[in-house]
Amino acid sequence: MFRTVPRLRSMALRTFTGLLTAALLSSCASTMDISRYNNERPVLQIENYFNGKLDAWGMFQDRSGDIVKRFTVEMDCQWNGDTGTLNEYFTYSDGTKQTRIWTLKKTGNGKLTGTAADVVGEAQGEVAGNTLHLRYVLALPVDGRIINVNMDDVMVLMDQQVMLNRAVMSKFGVQLGTVTLSFRKRQG
Repeated sequence: MFRTVPRLRSMALRTFTGLLTAALLSSCASTMDISRYNNERPVLQIENYFNGKLDAWGMFQDRSGDIVKRFTVEMDCQWNGDTGTLNEYFTYSDGTKQTRIWTLKKTGNGKLTGTAADVVGEAQGEVAGNTLHLRYVLALPVDGRIINVNMDDVMVLMDQQVMLNRAVMSKFGVQLGTVTLSFRKRQG
């Protein structure tokens, strides 16, 4: 029995090292080569799509796939030159409401930055073809405290009115869940 204790410690250390390596590799693997979408159509011009009023329907699923929250979003967006303001008004299925105001700035060559009150630092984004890839840290309220989580958003323009969005939420390289949204731009 006494010989198994060092062996168990060794196995536990190898398991911990393997899990840590996998987590670090998975966090590095989230870097997407967005240039693969250069030829996809219709071309996403964020200043055109995110201009005016939009509606969105979404859900958050935890890492096991269970739907934890459903929500709707009303958006009112405006651009002035290379700077856009996206006012988002969330209504969750439990009746709670939230507002997020994004300021997006086009920085050239399909790249952009973004800020919002609950975003830590600056979001980094890139557009290619019909796709927008946006990465940022979100200060998320959970059980009375704030937890910073990494968000890796991919938005795909389907046609001039519809955009689909999938965001992976993670912490320390471990996936916590996904957010799925469908946007619809209002006509006229």
